[in-house]
Amino acid sequence: MDNSSAEFHFQALTPDLILDAIESIGIFPETGLLALNSYENRVYQFRCDQGLRYVVKFYRPQRWSEAQIQEEHDYALALAAEDIPIAVPIIIESKTLFEFKGYRFALFPSIGGRAFEVDNDEQLESVGRFIGRIHQYASKQPFVHREPLTPEILGDDAYRYLRDSGIVSSGMHDAFFTVVEQVLTKAKQIWQQHSFNTIRLHGDLHPGNILWTPDGPGFVDLDDARQGPAVQDIWMMLTGDRAQQLLQLDILIEAYQEFCDFDTRQLALIEPLRAFRMIHYNAWLTKRWQDPAFPMNFPWFADIKYWEQQTLAFKEQLAALEEAPLSLASFNC
Repeated sequence: MDNSSAEFHFQALTPDLILDAIESIGIFPETGLLALNSYENRVYQFRCDQGLRYVVKFYRPQRWSEAQIQEEHDYALALAAEDIPIAVPIIIESKTLFEFKGYRFALFPSIGGRAFEVDNDEQLESVGRFIGRIHQYASKQPFVHREPLTPEILGDDAYRYLRDSGIVSSGMHDAFFTVVEQVLTKAKQIWQQHSFNTIRLHGDLHPGNILWTPDGPGFVDLDDARQGPAVQDIWMMLTGDRAQQLLQLDILIEAYQEFCDFDTRQLALIEPLRAFRMIHYNAWLTKRWQDPAFPMNFPWFADIKYWEQQTLAFKEQLAALEEAPLSLASFNC
């Protein structure tokens, strides 16, 4: 994992600095700043003096390079040009990425909508269709600067950072890392058994990054866009028991394949991807623990009960990795 921003926090990003930054690009807020739910970056909604609602996003310094952020912006704009309903940065004087007193930031139009309902078959079908359209375009060329999705970055690096941090309670250290190492080994073994094409991904396409608008789904937050297997943008939609997940998967992929072929061999990567995400999530919280926002919003993270629960969760994930992967008889492998 990149350690360069581990000690950084946003205490210097005061309301006055935020307002000055926004005004520096010719936008003048009329209302106060409403903080939105974001921990990695800082994101605020406001209305300007012209009555338009905006979202301003301040990027965590030293996390992504300027080239990586710009590639994210260019990808979003290209998708929007393909009539994909995705939040895109506003262009001001041919720029989408701005800098003010050491902070890089971007401005987006505020998208209204309600929560996407993963148990709503019609909504799920529509989302699957749009993911197919996104991937149809995304497969035309690779990312050049964005970080790839690999077991080394999301698994090995995250595991080492977590192990070396000393944050895991001493009473749970051995039990926790024993099972995490087993999970990581098994997940990597499955991953290495398969070869697959990689494409440009949203990268973090969980239901919270999809809003439901009067016109259908709206996709937000390409902050974790990366190169990887297509199934990464599908598996986080799956909820419930195995039978429910199979039904959801059938709906998603049938709609997806109206626009883009899906290699069903990638279904074997779902549980490894879930395992990597679990390891990476714990390492991410550890890495950001010096940011005052994290102890305030994740107070349970330092409690031994959390590590007991995580040890159990990883044992369950190890069992899931041992099971046969999800498969759909209606599609040819």
